[in-house]
Amino acid sequence: MEKLERLKKSLAQELTNILSYWENNTVDEVNGGFIGHIDYPDKKRFEANKGIILNTRILWSFSAASNFYKSTRYAHLCKRSYDYLKTCFKDNVHGGVYWEVDYKGNPVNKRKQVYAQAFTIYALSEYFLCSQNEEAKQWAVEIFELIQHHASDPEYGGYIEAFTEDWSPVEDMRLSDKDDNEAKTMNTHLHILEAYTTLYKIYPEATVKNALNGLVNIFLDKFLDKNGHLHLFFDEQWNLKSSVYSYGHDIETAWLMIEAAKTTGDKDLIKKTEKAALRITNTFINEAIDKDGAVKNEINFKTGHVDTDRHWWQQAEAIVGLYYAYLINNDEKYIDIAVNIWKFIDKKVIDHTYGEWFWLIDENGNFNPEDEKAGMWKCPYHNSRAAIQLNLK
Repeated sequence: MEKLERLKKSLAQELTNILSYWENNTVDEVNGGFIGHIDYPDKKRFEANKGIILNTRILWSFSAASNFYKSTRYAHLCKRSYDYLKTCFKDNVHGGVYWEVDYKGNPVNKRKQVYAQAFTIYALSEYFLCSQNEEAKQWAVEIFELIQHHASDPEYGGYIEAFTEDWSPVEDMRLSDKDDNEAKTMNTHLHILEAYTTLYKIYPEATVKNALNGLVNIFLDKFLDKNGHLHLFFDEQWNLKSSVYSYGHDIETAWLMIEAAKTTGDKDLIKKTEKAALRITNTFINEAIDKDGAVKNEINFKTGHVDTDRHWWQQAEAIVGLYYAYLINNDEKYIDIAVNIWKFIDKKVIDHTYGEWFWLIDENGNFNPEDEKAGMWKCPYHNSRAAIQLNLK
């Protein structure tokens, strides 16, 4: 299909642009690792704290690019990222990784957010695929075992959100200020899912397979509702505690569930995830796409309020989710919508002057110059992954 091939080609070109931006603008030659914060258009804050999410996502992105290109082009950046994680973020006493260090690499927030542990597994596993670094593999397995031991809920299933430095219970479990303080969240489970998917590729043990299949079933049985949305927050006993649907997380879940099921090879689970993915994607099309082709942020289903901001990562994940729906039933409508989203990205989200993508675009098509280009959460992972995923198949 010509329009699909054009979309793939456009994303392949954008991948080189994204990687070039991060390679040329974010290396911290002063303090080591990568710069913790860059303001628009290119104000580097060398004394900003450095977060585990940004740093693991940098390792994942350059490792995934190395595997995609089958090249050592980015090997030096992968090693730089891995070495910084090992030196500054690794907790050699209690295991796992810290949440945040200062610009010199000293820990300033040692809490054990399970989301962060999962992302470290994801990055280390992808890094092993390109480097064959056994130390990285063993570290990934070690963190997997820590999550299974400390965070897995043997009574009600699923995973607890966060812990203190020594893996003791913590009162405030929130991943960020905008999140609800609840024990089990869809977002953290989603990133455990993607992490275990890649871990299983390098460590195909029954414990990982069972955990991965269990996670897929949790998404199908607990998070997914009858309307084709994913609920976000629950208490330990799986009582629903939220009234918001996140459109970006919905469509991201659709394709990540399929990948997880395919990785373990469970044919029945593959069928279930593909069926669920189509339901999620069709609901997404009906509700999340605005008149300009962009993906809206979220809806509060109790109040009916819709947040129409267009975050960079949601646009990227939508293209992948729609592509996976197309692969299931060959309905070209999914590609048509993906192409329209790409047109919006190209026109409004990509900063063609200074590089990378804007954090978000409002419903009037404007960006906020106070939003960062790189930071605790702003990273090369969602957009580079979208470009890679579309060109893998």
